[in-house]
Amino acid sequence: MQGQAQQQAYDRGITIFSPDGRLYQVEYAREAVKRGTASIGVRTEGGVVLAVDKRIRSELMERTSVEKIHKADDHIGIASAGHVADARQLIDFARRQAQVNRLRYGEAIGVETLTKEVTDHIQQYTQVGGARPFGVALIIGGIENGEPRLYETDPSGTPYEWKALAVGADRGEIQDYLEENYNEGADLDGGIELALRALATVNDDELSPEGVGVATIDAETESFLELTNDEIEEYLGEFELLADDTDEQTDEE
Repeated sequence: MQGQAQQQAYDRGITIFSPDGRLYQVEYAREAVKRGTASIGVRTEGGVVLAVDKRIRSELMERTSVEKIHKADDHIGIASAGHVADARQLIDFARRQAQVNRLRYGEAIGVETLTKEVTDHIQQYTQVGGARPFGVALIIGGIENGEPRLYETDPSGTPYEWKALAVGADRGEIQDYLEENYNEGADLDGGIELALRALATVNDDELSPEGVGVATIDAETESFLELTNDEIEEYLGEFELLADDTDEQTDEE
């Protein structure tokens, strides 16, 4: 009982380290990310692909209102997993930083610079009393100096750069698939195929166009483009992943 009481004392405050050096509230925030449906990022020679599972919890909900992929700037896209409201706050912050950079320096912000601005903001919420960490992980992808870049933000405020990654539910299984099948020389279509097939591994090897979101950031044009449902359906049909029925929906994004 005494050990349990001591742990409860440490997990009540974000500013208090446990004796073994842990911040329990940050770890709980990571658990919140795991409860969100999956998001995937793939870096290819032709650009960056973002794919998300955006299943909804009711057939009565407007599907267009479920947003897990966002445009941060002309050359940067962001996908999220975890608490939707937290993601929206961080994406609004990222958009402001991108615009400030254009106004102040007259040029587009770098993907790495924007990621570190966001993670610096996240980190502040791990050391301020009366606040809680953001319960969301972001995948930030874009083009910097003609080169595709792909980053992950963690609730602790740490940035990681990846060639391909997954965040959210079933991360381990999806990440294993990405590691086994990733091809560094793939083009954008190859990246889309890899992302959709990875997402399908945890959805009975089939997907519906309405339950999936896909966006690309092309390395040549440095432009963000979100695919329509019709375009996604064409890809799913080509890859033989098209589902007959919509799966059961979850509460988290």
